[in-house]
Amino acid sequence: MKHLLLSLLALTPLFAAPVSTSAPAAPFHCQVPCGIYGDTLRIQMLLEDTATIEKGMVTLNAMDQEQAPSENQRVRWILTKDEHAQAIQDQVAAYWLAQRIKTPKADADEAALAKYHHQLELMHRLTVSAMKCKQTTDVEHVAELRRLCDEFSGTYFSAEDLEHLRGHNAGK
Repeated sequence: MKHLLLSLLALTPLFAAPVSTSAPAAPFHCQVPCGIYGDTLRIQMLLEDTATIEKGMVTLNAMDQEQAPSENQRVRWILTKDEHAQAIQDQVAAYWLAQRIKTPKADADEAALAKYHHQLELMHRLTVSAMKCKQTTDVEHVAELRRLCDEFSGTYFSAEDLEHLRGHNAGK
């Protein structure tokens, strides 16, 4: 019996699932304070994800009107729309909330606290709107994502950064 048990224990690694030792790619930031990542680029990424979600919704809604829509394309657009909505949620959590929206110091004035709470509210609403984009093909949720990105940008960026951001997005 002892030999059987030892034999089984020796074979166990052969049947175990392989374990990956590589770390998953960080989609937004490695969370090391390197100063390399740019906030305006993150907003541009949010807006690019939003545009992709909108394209998916418009395409899916058009497919609903087709006589025999391609189920393959329908599935691909649903997955794409949902992946980009998830990317928004991930960026909000891993980049904006975890790293960029700073908790005011204990002696902060009312204006600083109000700004902080407003930014938290906007990021929460962005997350919820992205969730609604996964649940539906209602482009009103896309409009809300854009509106929230714009409102957040107004609370976060300097006038110069905001002008640069709006100039970049005007060319899209």
